[in-house]
Amino acid sequence: MAWNFNGKIQLGALLLSLLGWICSCVTTAVPLWKNLSLELNEMESWSMGLWGVCVIQEEGAVVCKTFESFLALPQEFRASRILMLASNGLGFLGFLFSSLGSDCFQLQGVSWGLKKWLRFLAGVLVEVAAASTLFPVSWVAYSTVQDFWDEHVPEIVPRWEFGEALFLGWFAGVFLAVSGLLLICSTWLENDEPPLPPNGSLVTLPTGGPSEMPERFFHPPPRHRDLVI
Repeated sequence: MAWNFNGKIQLGALLLSLLGWICSCVTTAVPLWKNLSLELNEMESWSMGLWGVCVIQEEGAVVCKTFESFLALPQEFRASRILMLASNGLGFLGFLFSSLGSDCFQLQGVSWGLKKWLRFLAGVLVEVAAASTLFPVSWVAYSTVQDFWDEHVPEIVPRWEFGEALFLGWFAGVFLAVSGLLLICSTWLENDEPPLPPNGSLVTLPTGGPSEMPERFFHPPPRHRDLVI
């Protein structure tokens, strides 16, 4: 691969899409979307995720319980499950297509024009994955803020606060969004002609007969020293 400006953009987009996909998968799995600390019992803290609730004791013991019913979840958590799973799938497809369409990998049967369209498709998929990550994370954060400042809830009632997974989800969404933009831009920055060979120039041979060919292209057959003509 020629390490030109477009090649560096493709490599950066590939790494960002991988990093964003990994962060999105971790955000989906960990039960750290909301945290709750009890003033009456400082020995325990609670954390909630998309799949269950965990109780973390001061001694280091962690007890988790998964949600038994999907319909019993709050509305934002039901939507977050669906959108985060969709984001993980689209992010993986975007990373796969961006790898196949990148100039870093030379695969037999994949033409230069096909690589360009694979990168464009990967950019679109990664952008959709970014939106599918940022929307549920922001929705849960907004719901947490609304519940925290709800005046109808007595002050003695513990309030849920932001968990670490929300910040990781925001980072994942930003990584995916930037990666998608770089992939789309790389398709428009590339020339309409295929890249040159590694030496940077094409070698053309003259089409004339032996009399018109330069000396460096024409070598007469060797004559045997014992052969007399």
